[in-house]
Amino acid sequence: MDWGKVIYVFFQLMSLTSVAGFLYDHNKVALFVALTLNLISTILKIGIRNIVAAELFAASLVADLHLIPAFFYLEIKNDLQSAYAMAIGALIANVVTIILSFIEIAKAKDTWE
Repeated sequence: MDWGKVIYVFFQLMSLTSVAGFLYDHNKVALFVALTLNLISTILKIGIRNIVAAELFAASLVADLHLIPAFFYLEIKNDLQSAYAMAIGALIANVVTIILSFIEIAKAKDTWE
């Protein structure tokens, strides 16, 4: 078992589910946790060298660039509607990241055979 990949996928999924948790609960702490986990996930993607590494990193940056303004909208402007809209964008970017990860896993499986 590749523990580096386990940790990478763990933070990727935690980021996705944390954004979904914020969309359900509309809690500032939930949004902060989602942002933090997504930033960790992005940092972990820097060292990834696989078929879709650039696409994974770009999708993760998109999620970061949605969650950072969402946090400021909620914390500074107290604008839940804008924060919610930005979090939906981050959720979509995280879903794309998961899909790309599945594609990468399928491609890697083809090379094993």
